Order: sequence, then C-alpha cells, then structure tokens
Amino acid sequence: MVRRILLGSQLRRLREARGVTREAAGYSIRASESKISRMELGRVSFKARDVQDLLTLYGVTDEAEREPLLGLARDSNKAGWWHSYSDVLPGWFQTYVGLEGAASHINTYEVQFVHGLLQTEDYARAVISSGHKTGLPDEEIDRRVALRLERQKLLLSEQATQLLCVLDEAALRRPFGGRAVLDAQLRHLAEISEASNVRLQVVPFELGGHAAESGAFTLLRFPESDLSDVVYLEQLTSALYLDKREEVDRYEAVLNRLAEVSLCADKTRDQLQKIRQLA
Repeated sequence: MVRRILLGSQLRRLREARGVTREAAGYSIRASESKISRMELGRVSFKARDVQDLLTLYGVTDEAEREPLLGLARDSNKAGWWHSYSDVLPGWFQTYVGLEGAASHINTYEVQFVHGLLQTEDYARAVISSGHKTGLPDEEIDRRVALRLERQKLLLSEQATQLLCVLDEAALRRPFGGRAVLDAQLRHLAEISEASNVRLQVVPFELGGHAAESGAFTLLRFPESDLSDVVYLEQLTSALYLDKREEVDRYEAVLNRLAEVSLCADKTRDQLQKIRQLA
C-alpha cells in the first residue's frame, strides 16, 4: 500500500512537471483519466508496462532513473505478511496494517482499551472476545491474537518504530479478562514504557475534560518525504483515512495538547503502580 502511494505520488509529480494532463496520460496507457487519478493516489495495482509507458511519456528515459520506479511497481504488487491473515482481517483494516508497518512514527490516543501494539496476549484475547458477544470460534480468536502479536514486532526491530501512546485512565481500569489479566497488562505497560522508542502517557481522571473529545485516533508518519501523514479513525465496520494537511494538522495539535496536560512518562509509571495496588 505504501509503495503504491509513494510510486503514485512520484508519477503525479513527473506528470505535472511535464505538463501532461491526466486525460493524456490515460490515453497513452489505454486507460481513463479516473484510472490515472487512482494510480496517483496509490489505490490500484500497477502494471510494469503501464509504468514504463508513463515514464516514457514524462520524458524519463534514463535507465538509472527508471529502474527505481519500476522496482517500486514490482514491489507494490507483492503481498504483505498480513495477507496470510486475510481470513480474519477486514479489508479496510488491511490498509491500516500496511501503513502501520511502514510508519516511522505512530502517535495515538486510546480511551476504550490499551492500544493493540501494547497489549499482552491474554489481554488481547479478552478484548477480542468481548468485542464479539455472539461468540467467535476459538480458532478465529487465536488467529486474531496472533495477528496482533505479529504487529507488535515493529516495536522490536532494528529500526524500531517510534510510538507515542496517550491512554485515557479509563482504559487502564476496565478489567478485560479479569483482575489478574489487567494486572499483568499494567505491569507490561510499565516495562515497555522504559524502551527508548516508546513514550507512554496517561490522561488522569483528575484532568476532567480535554482536547480529544472526538475519541480515539492514530496519526502515522512515514520516513519518505513524498508521503503525507495519515490520520486513522476506526469505526465499527469501516475506517477513515485522512491525509489533507489541514485535517492532519488539527489532529496533531490535539495530540500535542494531550501530551502537554497528560502525566509525564515517570508519573505515568507511578500511576500504573497505583492502579495495580488498588485493583
């Protein structure tokens, strides 16, 4: 997904620099103007022949310039590791997992439960089970838990993703799975918050109202300068992906304000310990 977005943005830049309209570009590859638009937004797969023809139309004839873009086209059609979980992974969430895995920074606010990247196995199992009151087969629950644990590896890789997670205190007090599971989850949060790439902050009840009145959200930032930041908003049966600069800026401002008024990392660990003692 990210490779498609990156390739699409570069093709758009080349087209505009050459003064070629989308209609003309579409004609050159026997496609419609809307197809070019979808390609430039990274919403469709790329055929090597189409990319070759577009590069020629845009005046990119040097093999040293063409090959990296053609390589992106080839790589963009390779299935990510998460496709092996497609049986339990909604299509709208596959996009998020791909973006999450490519992000250099993940900044998130959660209110209902601990963020998936920070969940223990037992806590994740309890959250997944509680979200399906009609009951899921044990095998499907196992698959969903395995997917969640696989996602967490991005925090442990050599080039680990930087994570800022702001948690509402309410998320720390809901005893998913019972008191023992919650206690283990709180202990895990305290431990992982010591990692250099993880910053955990809690919004205490004492604060009262705060800036994130609209609920949970995640802001993804990528190492490639051609890729804009993306705000992810999850809904019951779908998700929204916002990338307009003014929208992203508003969510970033909210997250910054939350971080300013939340407990710092050390006080967050103290709060985690207090909640464990009360539980």
